[in-house]
Amino acid sequence: MTRRRLLAMTTLPLLADAPKQKIVSVKAVPMPLLPAGRFGTRNFASDHDPARWRWFGPFSQLPGATLVEIRTDQGLTGYGMGGGGTAAVHIVENHLKDLLLGANALNCELLWDQMFSSSSFYGRRGLPIMAISGIDLALWDLAGKAAGVPVWRLLGGSAKEKVLAYFTGGDVERGLKLGFQAFKLGLYEGIADASPESMRKLLERLEQIRGLIGPNRKLMIDCLCRWNVEYTLEFAERAAPLKLYFIEEPLLPDDVAGYQRLCREVKGTRIACGEHEFTRFGFQEVLRNHASHILQPDLTWCGGLTDIRRVATIAAAHGVPVMPHRGSSLCGIHLVIAHSNCPMAESFGTGEPGNELMERFTAPFRDGYYYPPEKPGLGIDLPAEVIRKHLPGLV
Repeated sequence: MTRRRLLAMTTLPLLADAPKQKIVSVKAVPMPLLPAGRFGTRNFASDHDPARWRWFGPFSQLPGATLVEIRTDQGLTGYGMGGGGTAAVHIVENHLKDLLLGANALNCELLWDQMFSSSSFYGRRGLPIMAISGIDLALWDLAGKAAGVPVWRLLGGSAKEKVLAYFTGGDVERGLKLGFQAFKLGLYEGIADASPESMRKLLERLEQIRGLIGPNRKLMIDCLCRWNVEYTLEFAERAAPLKLYFIEEPLLPDDVAGYQRLCREVKGTRIACGEHEFTRFGFQEVLRNHASHILQPDLTWCGGLTDIRRVATIAAAHGVPVMPHRGSSLCGIHLVIAHSNCPMAESFGTGEPGNELMERFTAPFRDGYYYPPEKPGLGIDLPAEVIRKHLPGLV
């Protein structure tokens, strides 16, 4: 039995009676969910200003979020979140749309493979995959709506009733009030501004957080790819009494050899990475080299649901858990709920007040757990007034 046939067995019965969904419209618009300056400023004091290492621009992360809208001749509309900002929108509008118009939207895997192959001469990673991710998620949204079920049912049903949530952010007290039992803190100081004094301050900060959340809740850190191997090993050793559950992305994404060494030598914690890796081909290299204890793909820019469910299956065979970046978003929660190899979901929108769009892309949350959405498709609800207010490019 081929892999394609095995994966299709879970989806085909629910879609067997669904009519062909011919794609008649494809639109993509920027949907910045956070300001580009969330990590710093583009105003630099000198060539050596540490702020230069923290300026990621408008195309990365949530400042570069995009929304893809796909309509079919059967009156259905699918939405998917992608990445890459206006650059990825340009790729959708001027290339990938050509492969979609007139095609059957229910052929999710076929269309993914065609888009990946078609863009491979300039893609394989980065912006083209971010664009494909938004399209792929919109196609799965359409598939769920055509079948009349939430997408996690298309993936074979729920492997768990609920999933443990972990809170990402600096307002730990708010996270505690909301009921979170696990916390991740961003430690954004890097090698460029590192010193024994800065490491001491980081450890003191974590000691304060551990004292606040108590000894039994999970505590993790995110380094934003700004450390090196030696600094990470020293930090992990000195932080051992804090019982960190994992250290996330201490190195740049392409330093596979460095991650391999960390996974081999680190004691008392785990190394997590993959938020900025792309497609099963990249993740297979990480797994082949034993370069991560935990994989963290973001479905909205690493390859969409079609490819990252392949990653989850491959990772399970290697005994490596998958905890998608911002896995509680409506674009990530369906994989987390359907796959037994996804033990936790990172917060998305929960505890981040004042962001209406993020809240509309967040899975149901109660008492420290995320629950499966019950609406058909991904469960994204974008009324006309919300589109007019936040996404005028779709009107």
